[in-house]
Formats: sequence, structure tokens, C-alpha cells
Amino acid sequence: MAFFKEFREFAMRGNVMDMAVGVIIGGAFGKIVSSLVNDILMPPIGALLGNTDFTSLRLDISKIRDASKTVTDTVAQGVQTIAGSADTAVQAAETASEPIWWNYGAFIQQCVDFVILAFCVFLMVKLMNKLKTKKAQEPAPVTPKISKEEELLTEIRDLLREQQKKS
Repeated sequence: MAFFKEFREFAMRGNVMDMAVGVIIGGAFGKIVSSLVNDILMPPIGALLGNTDFTSLRLDISKIRDASKTVTDTVAQGVQTIAGSADTAVQAAETASEPIWWNYGAFIQQCVDFVILAFCVFLMVKLMNKLKTKKAQEPAPVTPKISKEEELLTEIRDLLREQQKKS
């Protein structure tokens, strides 16, 4: 029972609740920025680049697999001549395998998302700091400046009080 009490005290601390709220708002903010990037910013950028959708940019790197497969096949043929048996169905299935895609466009898209998200967070932090400095710069209540005469009169009053206390 003490464990649950300790956990409840931990969970109800202010900074844990603040962090939870921050995570929830951060998730929602991330969705907003993703929509901003995908729906607002990327279509015009794609149009400027010739109707390119960054997420569809990819490169077929099956040639690397095929080159390594040629070496493997050559070695396998040497083994087959020694062993005397070949499985042509397996070789046909390997030859008809799907292409390997290097999806660099998705990476570019994620980088653009990150830059825009970082910029938005920077602007928010800058705005918050500006609001804090304005609040801190609010002038303190101004005490009225006293003249030399008032200062002398204040000193005389204080001296008279001291003399009355002594007598």
C-alpha cells in the first residue's frame, strides 16, 4: 500500500503534471506542424520542382543485390557441378524477387518537417521570452524624489526625536 501512496505523491507533483501536459500538447503541435508541412508548404514546393512529391522519390538499388547474386550464382554453379544437383525452382524465385527501394524522399520530407517544427518551437520560445522580459521590465512604483529642503527637514525631525528619547 505504501508503494501506491508513494506513486500517487510522485504523479501528483507539479512538474510531473506539467511534463504530461507538455507531452500531450507537443504531440498535438507535431500533428499541426506535419499538416502544415504536408498540406500547405510541400505542394507549392513540389510544384516549383516540377510536381515532385518528396515521399515518392526513391531509387531502385536492386542492382546491388543482383550483382552480389551473380557472384553467389557463380559459386553455386561450381558447387552444383561438384554435388551434381540443382534446384531450378529456387533460382527462378530468387531471380523474380521484388526490387529494393531506397526511399530518400521520405527522409527529405522528415528533415523538412523537423526544420519547420524546430523553427516554430524557436518562435514560440522567443515570444515567451519576450513576454517575460516585458513583464520583468514593468517599472517599479516610483518613489517621489524629495527636495533638499524636505531632506533637511526630515533630518531635523529625526534629531528632535532622538533628543526627546534621551530626556
